[in-house]
Amino acid sequence: MAAAEQKKSYAVIKNFKGLNTKANRTAIDEEEFSWIENAQPIGFGNIKIVQAQSAVNTSGNAAVVFANSTTALESVNINVSDYLLSFEDNGRAEYFNLTNSTKGNVAVTGTFSSANVSTAQFKNERVIIGDPNKGLFNWDETNLVSMGSVGSIGITNPGSGYLAAPSVVIGAPNNTGGVQATAEATISSGAGGLTSIDVTSGGTGYATFPGVTITPPDVQGGTPAQAVVSAISNSAVVAVTITEPGSGYLNVPTVGFSSGAATATAVLTKGTVNSITLTNAGTGYTSPPTITLTGGGGANAAAICQLVTFKTGTLSVLVTNGGSGYGASGSFFVTVTGTTGTGANASAIVSGGAVTQVIMNNPGSGYTAAGTVTFGGSGSNAAGTVILNSDEIASVATFSGRTWVAAGRTIYYSAAGSYSDFTSVSAGNFPITDSTLHGNIKSLLSANNFLYIFGEDSINVFSDLRVSGTGTTLFTNTNVSASVGSNLRYAVFPYFRSVLFMNNYGIYALVGSTTSKLSDQLDGIFPFIDFTFPVTGGQVLLNNILCAAFNFYLKSTYPYATGGRFIQCVFFEKKWFVTSQGELTYVTSAPVGGLISLYGVADKSLFRLYASATANVSSEIQTALSPMKDPIRTKQALKFGIEATLTSGGTFNVTVDSESGSSPTYVLNNSVTWYNNSNVIITWVNNSSATIVWLTSNGYALYKSDAQQYGKYLGLTMTSTDPGFVVNTFEFEHELRVRF
Repeated sequence: MAAAEQKKSYAVIKNFKGLNTKANRTAIDEEEFSWIENAQPIGFGNIKIVQAQSAVNTSGNAAVVFANSTTALESVNINVSDYLLSFEDNGRAEYFNLTNSTKGNVAVTGTFSSANVSTAQFKNERVIIGDPNKGLFNWDETNLVSMGSVGSIGITNPGSGYLAAPSVVIGAPNNTGGVQATAEATISSGAGGLTSIDVTSGGTGYATFPGVTITPPDVQGGTPAQAVVSAISNSAVVAVTITEPGSGYLNVPTVGFSSGAATATAVLTKGTVNSITLTNAGTGYTSPPTITLTGGGGANAAAICQLVTFKTGTLSVLVTNGGSGYGASGSFFVTVTGTTGTGANASAIVSGGAVTQVIMNNPGSGYTAAGTVTFGGSGSNAAGTVILNSDEIASVATFSGRTWVAAGRTIYYSAAGSYSDFTSVSAGNFPITDSTLHGNIKSLLSANNFLYIFGEDSINVFSDLRVSGTGTTLFTNTNVSASVGSNLRYAVFPYFRSVLFMNNYGIYALVGSTTSKLSDQLDGIFPFIDFTFPVTGGQVLLNNILCAAFNFYLKSTYPYATGGRFIQCVFFEKKWFVTSQGELTYVTSAPVGGLISLYGVADKSLFRLYASATANVSSEIQTALSPMKDPIRTKQALKFGIEATLTSGGTFNVTVDSESGSSPTYVLNNSVTWYNNSNVIITWVNNSSATIVWLTSNGYALYKSDAQQYGKYLGLTMTSTDPGFVVNTFEFEHELRVRF
């Protein structure tokens, strides 16, 4: 009796899911993929091959190539122009204007550190640049300005004889495009009022006290002085008492009496300068400016200032004991020392015989350890602590109309409405002392009406920012993650209403106060990521879907990383897939023309990712190894098919895989080969000497082939270099064989 024919079985895969590297290829869902590269699994019957990267050209059609290797690539918008900024390994910075396709210089060699520069956009008027060692800068399309601003002001001589506050003029900034600082002085209490009224003639015939009249003050808003006759002797006025000294008198007022012939003369109180308050801290100062006080009727008042720069290797002094006997007021030089560095020198400010502050005339540079401060002068017991600024700027952000700077464990913030004033009353700093922050702050991000502060394994949020009645800034600090954070500053970015970030063990979303892991399906990749290379990311529109992409280097030991290479893991709608767009060390997103694009740098050359519809792109799709609903029986593959929609080309290389290996490669295409009657292939050439490829059709095509493969699990691996096609279906025909 003839053997019964084996029943043929079929499998069709159309409901495409994403990449899953967490489980073995035999254990993932049959609609998932063990690898899917340069192919976006959009949905049912729809895997679209993504476009290749495209070189970015200038308006003169020259490829954009930066002068040196990029170590940070940032996107900003200034005056409605979109820019990419390339910070380079020799300290230079260049820009490419995406709006008009022009390239230019931001800073010359040596301006910035060789790596780890961060940026933040302030309104759309300038970009704030944080250099880890060289401090803050800003760039407004035209000028690069050091953010050196005026900080503490010390009065070295209060002067004398002031009837009104003198005008304060602070010297111009050193950098072109800087903002000149401004300040206001106040004088000691009572200045511009009356000290006494001297009777010059008592007159005669006074039986009762006459009234006293005093002319109004010279300054609008001043307070009129008032006085009364306090004594009469022998019918003459002999004493006048001031009941209100008044204010705002620049000239001696006239004193009169309501009756009789008595006369008197007023004596004005003359003041000293007792404070100078900044109204604008300015920018662009690389050395302390001179401060000049003029007017007000007095003389000799003088002051000095020190700068706020955030530069590392500089020194400052905190007075711990003012001492005594240093004279009524004034200043004297003190000696400040440190290790290795040079240039630090300072002046002690004296008030009431004690040292009240130390102003750094020069904070020096290159110091690696703090030393001592030695006070000279005529007094005794003054003491202070030398402070070394060794905390590098880790990150900058703009939030609620201010600049925020992370250095060490401290957040510094500028005054309300200012990007550069770190001195005024509403400016300040906030050290994070909580144990949830292990080590230093790694990055800042302003998004969703919050300021996010990332530590390596923690996240804090600043919110509810407000200014008190006294001008002090208040806000709420909340720890939203005590175990997960990130030290990868360029891999933190907003995505819809969440914040996405990558660290050394996963990719996470922060939504409100909840942190959730997104990268479970990538767990098989993470052990093979080389974190000595940059990790960067951003948003991008692919096939009209907003995606998040993370760019990193995959070690050669990973099966799909021959030789080691940079890849992008792309996320959307709870799915992951992989793209390879060249050896891109840094990527960043930029919203240009209403579309969010991703740009990347391969060493020095600038590319736009997913931008070329015609260039060849290497794609690979590897399905799950499916048990075909019967994991204990061996299957013999008979046929396979691939449905695709083509716009051009259509050559696929396919292997039929099992748990034990892969079949020879089947080359499938929709091209037509012409033979002559001698069975020799005929080549067709057009009038431009280009070879013509004949295609059966574009649009829908069904590729099918016989297959030779055995195994308990079956799947396909499909590769191609053709652009612009869509995979619609994978199909299998097989027969069941022996159990176990």
